Amino acid sequence: MKNENDKAAWRETHYQLADTNGKLIIHLRDIGHMMRGLYEGRGSQQRILIVLNELGGAVTQRMLTERLQIRSGSASEVIGKLESAGYIIRTASETDRRSVEVALTEKGREAAEEAKRQRELRHEEMFLCFTETEKEELLVLLEKLSSDWGKRFPSAGTRLEHPHHGRDGHHKPRKNDGHGRKTE
Repeated sequence: MKNENDKAAWRETHYQLADTNGKLIIHLRDIGHMMRGLYEGRGSQQRILIVLNELGGAVTQRMLTERLQIRSGSASEVIGKLESAGYIIRTASETDRRSVEVALTEKGREAAEEAKRQRELRHEEMFLCFTETEKEELLVLLEKLSSDWGKRFPSAGTRLEHPHHGRDGHHKPRKNDGHGRKTE
């Protein structure tokens, strides 16, 4: 308990001593942490189901891992669990026998629709403190910030391009340059 109280006191003191830019950074960092806690992970079962449902039909496992930006080993583990639960089926590709295609079962489609409904409800709940006008104003400010940072700090590992993360509207894969920085 004391340790948590010490952390809270330190954070409050740190916040009070920060200038406006520092306070903005503190809030953005805290919001980022909260969003990771509220949002399903890149390779979560729910996200995989949602993405498969959005893609419709069978897709290669490689295409799915690229879309989700996860390692193939991580994807294989989660896909195996989804297959065991009866949400997806894996089959050898008809065009390339070395590839495996993944498709939703009817049970998987129903679970994907429910996961999407839950995501949409969570998104609504996340912004309940704002009016529609305030949300629009915040969006304009965040788009301005994202655009500026994307131009001025391209090597910072951002995925900020508009409209939303690239031409296809999805995260673009990035590689590590060997120095811990992400590159195109």
